[in-house]
Amino acid sequence: MRLTDSGQHSRLKQVLALGCTQTLAWASSTYLPAILAQPIARDLGITRATVFGAFSVSLVVMALAGPAVGRAIDRKDGRGVLASSNLVLAAGLVLLGLASNTALLFAAWCVLGVGMAMGLYDAAFSTLVRLHGHAAREAITGITLIAGFASTVGWPLTAYLADHFGWRASCFVWAAMHIVIALPVNLRYIPTASGRAARPNPKAAEAPSAPDSARNPPTMSPHERHAFVLLALFAAFTAFVTSAMAAHLPGLLRAAGASTVTALTASALLGPAQVVARLLEFFAARRFGLHPLLSARLATVLHPIGGLVLWIFGGVPLAASGFALLHGAGNGMITIAKGTLPLATFGSAGYGYRQGQLNVLARAMQAIAPYAFGLVLDGLGVSIAIGLSAGLSLIALTALLSLRKTQESQFP
Repeated sequence: MRLTDSGQHSRLKQVLALGCTQTLAWASSTYLPAILAQPIARDLGITRATVFGAFSVSLVVMALAGPAVGRAIDRKDGRGVLASSNLVLAAGLVLLGLASNTALLFAAWCVLGVGMAMGLYDAAFSTLVRLHGHAAREAITGITLIAGFASTVGWPLTAYLADHFGWRASCFVWAAMHIVIALPVNLRYIPTASGRAARPNPKAAEAPSAPDSARNPPTMSPHERHAFVLLALFAAFTAFVTSAMAAHLPGLLRAAGASTVTALTASALLGPAQVVARLLEFFAARRFGLHPLLSARLATVLHPIGGLVLWIFGGVPLAASGFALLHGAGNGMITIAKGTLPLATFGSAGYGYRQGQLNVLARAMQAIAPYAFGLVLDGLGVSIAIGLSAGLSLIALTALLSLRKTQESQFP
């Protein structure tokens, strides 16, 4: 059963609003170290590794705060959490811009870690599920399509601000954008759960309106606990690969024999590949009713295929570009799967809290991946490094293959 025109218009506004605020949130947090690590290290007289260590701490903080943030969204709604995230992220960015020593640097990233838990994809997905139940799948895809350009927008803007005004000024500008742009957008376009548009589909209306299940997340059956473990493994191992590639993709391609120009050109294909893959997944889901488990399995196998191509042919331009495209496409769909698979498997009751739990191990793996993968790449060589990332992806795929598709699809 289709939404009314007014319902579709309301959801479109929410998707556009969250897409824009997610783009800003990602660009001003997760994507900052790639541009600012060097000038921060130089200014504070520390190593780049120390700066990335502070960033890793923020990911640990984000993981620890995730369940509490998810439960808060389940209990009430995500509007207040997302709006508050803009204040917390702005405070963290101001503190980062004022940092004069290592202690303040780590403190700033701890604050940013709390803001990331409150304001990145997990919180946005939970907000959409709280508003729309199972009907949130298309909206989840929609915001990832827009926010998929966060690095495309964020890296050049951060670099421009840092080059012309200094890295501290770039932090202050991003902080101001949270207050002036993101905060009003979240308050204006994200409704409270009690004020959401009515949903004519009774399945879609299930758990989000049940506050008791938010206060006391439903206990899991043995089958659900087994599924939870499998999804946690999938999230953790794919998070390691995603984080490792985000930090080392150009270096990996150069180690495989690609020239600097080829490595950078191929790496630039990552963002467009993610967006195109998400578009294809969106249309396949609408046209053919593709279950998220099937798209997740397809997405997870793409990185190992790309790794095999790179291992066989080395860093020649076509192989380097093929690896970047396959990894980017798979990663783009995996992002959606991490939001929609738990919804399909467990339903919408307690979704936010469960998402926070699922991602604790994933955030820890994400935090250690840049350092651990760098050690393997530098110490053991490119073949072992490719084998590591491909092997972890195959373990994630094995977990998905062990997960049974729900007997009755929850999605329209």
